[in-house]
Amino acid sequence: MENKSSTSQPGNPPEKTQNKKIVTVILVMLLLAAGGALIYKFIESSELAEQNRLTQEQLDRAYNDLDSMSNELDTRILKIAQLGGEIDTLLQIKMQLEEEKKSFRKKVYKQINELKSTVEGYKELLVAQDVEIARLKVLNDSLMSENTELKVVANTLNESIKGLNQSKAQLEEKVATASKLKVERVQILAVSSSGKERPSPFKNRHIDHLNIQFEILENRVAPIEGKGILLKITGPDGNVIFDVAAGSGTFMYDGRESFYTVKKDILFDRNSQQMTFLYNKGSDYDLGKYILEIYTDDYKMGSTSFIVK
Repeated sequence: MENKSSTSQPGNPPEKTQNKKIVTVILVMLLLAAGGALIYKFIESSELAEQNRLTQEQLDRAYNDLDSMSNELDTRILKIAQLGGEIDTLLQIKMQLEEEKKSFRKKVYKQINELKSTVEGYKELLVAQDVEIARLKVLNDSLMSENTELKVVANTLNESIKGLNQSKAQLEEKVATASKLKVERVQILAVSSSGKERPSPFKNRHIDHLNIQFEILENRVAPIEGKGILLKITGPDGNVIFDVAAGSGTFMYDGRESFYTVKKDILFDRNSQQMTFLYNKGSDYDLGKYILEIYTDDYKMGSTSFIVK
């Protein structure tokens, strides 16, 4: 009886134990497979991220190079403009470069190589502009040297011309001064109604008219030409004796209009000439001192005075 009870106790059948082992193995295999896939995906994702990073770095580098080319091109344009070179074409290239910079970020990754080629092209352009700058510098240095020499010659000529002009002006001034006519032996006589002549001072009753005499001196420098000889008689009150009916008028002296008492036109032939003016005032003279001035053109030839008492 005891043997029966020991053989009849419940336990794990061999088939169930075997199934559990199979399931465990399968689960382990699935876990290993899933882990491998995850590891693969992680590695793939890391590689893609690295590739994107490298691509972005290349894009940034290419963009920076392009931007640097723009700045360098600005410098070249400025230098060529300062040296007097032609910059219109470079300005167009500059505008094109700026447009490329604006649309650069929108372009796809396949443009990296194209942009690299563009950058290289701009580098070659900059090299070519460096050559042009060097050529212009040599040309400008040559022109500056020639300009300096020309300035020295011009300054020398200017100094010579200035000296000649000064000498000419001085000579003209001397000639003008030397050509001015002068008078001497000026004499004023009062002529009475009986014809008797009296020197100054004289009285109104002795004056029928004035006899004014003087000599225009010889002048070999003065031109042979017609001259207007003007007499200006100023009374004690400071007013000029003036009568249009007697031949009075106006003339310019020292830039101002002035009055003259009487005028006579002559031909001056460089020889001395004796001049006589007979002037009748037609009324009594105020008592006092009178000034007689003799003019021609716009300068004074001489002067004297007389007194009526």
